Amino acid sequence: MDIWNGLEQVPDDLTGSVVTIGVFDGVHRGHQQLIASAVQRARQLGVPAVMVTFDPHPTVFFRPDAVPPALASLEQRSVSAAKYGIDAMLVINFDRELAGWSPRTYFDRVIRGVLHARAVVIGENFTFGHLAAGTAETMRELGEEAGVDVVVHGLLQDPGDPDRTGAAAQEHVICSTWIRQRLAEGDVAAAGHALGRNFTVRGVVTRGAGRGGAALGFPTANLYFPDTQALPADGVYAGDLRILPTRKDPAGALVGDMAVDVHLPAAISVGTNPTFGDETRSVEAYVLDHEADLYGRKVTVSFTDRIRGMETYDNLDSLIAAIDRDVSETRRLVPREPE
Repeated sequence: MDIWNGLEQVPDDLTGSVVTIGVFDGVHRGHQQLIASAVQRARQLGVPAVMVTFDPHPTVFFRPDAVPPALASLEQRSVSAAKYGIDAMLVINFDRELAGWSPRTYFDRVIRGVLHARAVVIGENFTFGHLAAGTAETMRELGEEAGVDVVVHGLLQDPGDPDRTGAAAQEHVICSTWIRQRLAEGDVAAAGHALGRNFTVRGVVTRGAGRGGAALGFPTANLYFPDTQALPADGVYAGDLRILPTRKDPAGALVGDMAVDVHLPAAISVGTNPTFGDETRSVEAYVLDHEADLYGRKVTVSFTDRIRGMETYDNLDSLIAAIDRDVSETRRLVPREPE
């Protein structure tokens, strides 16, 4: 998949495309519906399917105090886009100039002028142009004038799960906001269902306080994230860790006794370390039955189930006993080779 960072990187010889537009934060099941529609139409027309996304999030310019934490980094969005069949991803720097364009200017310059779109696929809640004045209906009208087919999809509804409690039990629209709310509650299973895959973070393993292996006997891979990254509520979770492949260590290679690009069951702690008075929030993954020096390695950590909330213990023995229980529960919840 090609990645074009800015309108100026779109090839001059692009003569047609099918375009889907949005932030695509998380590339959840609703987004996947748009992408699938765009890819199908692009294959019919024999042109590339292009996903247009934005960086930074448009909210930065409209409500900088209310920018939502990201469910997925730009890198993760690109990986998902390629997985679902997108041929090229156009990343537009959402700046003050772009924010000031009228809907017609946006359509003429981007949709027609640069991407030469033959079709556009959007959701019914899509807005664009200065002060979000353009709607899905505006895009449809502009498309009719220019001979561009505009397909508007309704928001994806989830019927809910009657066997669960809370929001996940009720019918709801699948959207990034709903997923963030579930993560804030620690309901990673509901978030994963809406995403169509387990919620996952990606980062470089960093040295922590060093207590995991030395004092507790449970060495962990520590990841630290800015506040702009969405994370599950503080607590302990079951999930997996995957070492991302590199040229030096391709898929299947061994780092310690951990295979690269393989999902390895892990007990995961999110939050601070209240027992030790550590107030730095982190994601710490203890890989079951494996050991390796992961410092400096890029990994993904995925969450499948919540085990418990964060607790403070009076002594190390109590903490170690709790971790033993967490590991046992992780063994029960996570298969040895998860999808």
